[in-house]
Amino acid sequence: MILAGERQIATLTASYLEQLYREIDGRSPRVTLDLDTVTGRALRDVDPAKVYTRPFKQVWTALSEEAAFDDALGQGEHRLETLIKTDLQLARTHTVREVSAGMPRFKYTVRELQGEYDCALCIVASTQRYMKENLAPIHPGCDCLVKTVTADYDPGQIIDEEKLQQIHDAVEAALGQSDRSARAVDYRKILVTNDHGEIGPILGFAGQHFTSRTDINIPT
Repeated sequence: MILAGERQIATLTASYLEQLYREIDGRSPRVTLDLDTVTGRALRDVDPAKVYTRPFKQVWTALSEEAAFDDALGQGEHRLETLIKTDLQLARTHTVREVSAGMPRFKYTVRELQGEYDCALCIVASTQRYMKENLAPIHPGCDCLVKTVTADYDPGQIIDEEKLQQIHDAVEAALGQSDRSARAVDYRKILVTNDHGEIGPILGFAGQHFTSRTDINIPT
């Protein structure tokens, strides 16, 4: 069911990008998308059957630590929900990267916020532009959309300084530290992009550690 959802999102994302490109270019792009490259094992380079045993292990571990059954089950459900949301988002971002590679009029991508609430990490990312060949950073459970942009010039990494400053102020209020004269490069000392061993770039707070691919012994 999860794989079917990933394939549906990939197909819809590809169709959406093709429609956008046709509107700006007047021609249909020649795009052939191999769904196996943007779904399933391709997303993490780990067998999905192994990935989706983790919620069960979460329950078993919690029970071994004498957690109440309902609490242990809740932990497993939360882990499962996070895995599903992350893989669906990965299917979208991988598809954007693959399909936009054959669309020369699309120059870069931006993060489009969704929903009633957005975490500070996503809001910061929405003030940046990303080159289309790079996978947009995400965090587990992120529901942001990746929007392609056509431009005659590169606007630079920061595309919304006012919003970035607002988040900068909020971080200062919450954490008690900030450099009022700083811009994005200094701001990343508080909010940075880490490299997760399976799902690639992931947004997180400075000081967080994620297992990188070099830390994982993956058989060839």
